[in-house]
Amino acid sequence: MIIDLIVTLIIGGVCGAIAGAIMETSGGIVKNIIIGLIGGLIGGVVFRLLGLAAYGLIAKIICGVIGSCILIFICKKVIK
Repeated sequence: MIIDLIVTLIIGGVCGAIAGAIMETSGGIVKNIIIGLIGGLIGGVVFRLLGLAAYGLIAKIICGVIGSCILIFICKKVIK
């Protein structure tokens, strides 16, 4: 249970950091984790709507990065 939470936070941080680098945003580790976790949810929904599934660590990271990029894009449009 605790290990699953830690792994989820690590994957969320990695996804948020990668998406932040792609979308050219700055932020700390907490911001990256939050963006990665929410982005993972968004990516999962988008993948399901497209009829795709993410199995395995690499696929989940790709899904999270795509969702995180979508989240950052939306936030940039709303803030401006």
